[in-house]
Amino acid sequence: MNENTNDPKKPGRMRGMFGSLFPLKYDFEAMLVEQAESTFSGMEAFLQWINEDTLTPPDELIRIGSEVDLLRYKLEAKLIEAFSTPFNRQDIYTLSRNIDYILNYAVETAREMHAFGVSPDEPIREMSLSLLYGTRHVVEGTQYLGTDKARVEDSIRKGRKHVHAIEDMYITCMTDLFRTGDAMNAMKKREIYYHLRDAGKALRITLYIMHKAVVGLA
Repeated sequence: MNENTNDPKKPGRMRGMFGSLFPLKYDFEAMLVEQAESTFSGMEAFLQWINEDTLTPPDELIRIGSEVDLLRYKLEAKLIEAFSTPFNRQDIYTLSRNIDYILNYAVETAREMHAFGVSPDEPIREMSLSLLYGTRHVVEGTQYLGTDKARVEDSIRKGRKHVHAIEDMYITCMTDLFRTGDAMNAMKKREIYYHLRDAGKALRITLYIMHKAVVGLA
């Protein structure tokens, strides 16, 4: 039979059949949206903290990070209970985990900057801003998962540009750092740059899983 015909064994038809037999108990897509939006709010708070004249203890950021962690824990608990999910169970888990990693690394960056006495420089500000913009596209993508494939793919493309910007800035700033004569300052800043790059990696994996999910839902 031609693959373009209405083969009753096509995956979409099968998903519909199983969906009617085992309806979704939890709205995982809504939970992912809530987590992504809260992560974006946390990244906004991080940028605000970065731009302060004097870096204060990042207690509020730590509090926000802990609250967003609770959203992930709630999703994971529901994932264990659920019989059926809107898309691959492992992808839901990995997507939620890496959204959480973005803010986790930002909070760790703030903690270390304050502890090590590192003031924000241009690379720190630029990578942080790219993380904020990339997270905004994650929010947009999660809002349309399962409803608008084209808009999800557009959000993924836009988000990937910020991932590339973080990678490019990391290489540039590390090259400049290795040319300085202040070894102690270089060691401190290397830790900060590396955490921001890790947040960028989490953003990249988040976008990859979103793309994998939207392909599976097609």
